[in-house]
Amino acid sequence: MHDEATNKPVKVFRCGAVQAAIWTNQRVIDNAVVEVHSVRIDKSYKEGQQWKRTTIFAAEDLPKVFIVAMEVYRYLRVRSFDNGACDPDETPETGCSGTDMQPQPL
Repeated sequence: MHDEATNKPVKVFRCGAVQAAIWTNQRVIDNAVVEVHSVRIDKSYKEGQQWKRTTIFAAEDLPKVFIVAMEVYRYLRVRSFDNGACDPDETPETGCSGTDMQPQPL
């Protein structure tokens, strides 16, 4: 897990008490340094006077989980496309969606 005291997420999306945080780490893959992203989705709640977080969601939280997850996906895919990671002429089977940047089935 990430050490939140020293490492901050690069982006956070919130919908009510549900939030998704994007973390970036650098790794060496095939002799090249690349950014690798990880995502944590959790929900804040208050127990007595203390705020806590959980990764367990009630059925009514699921639409909010979906919303923040799609925002994370959109942020990472558009960012990847802007950085040249995806070719706009690639087919949807590759996971790149071309110029409309809509999520495609993988």
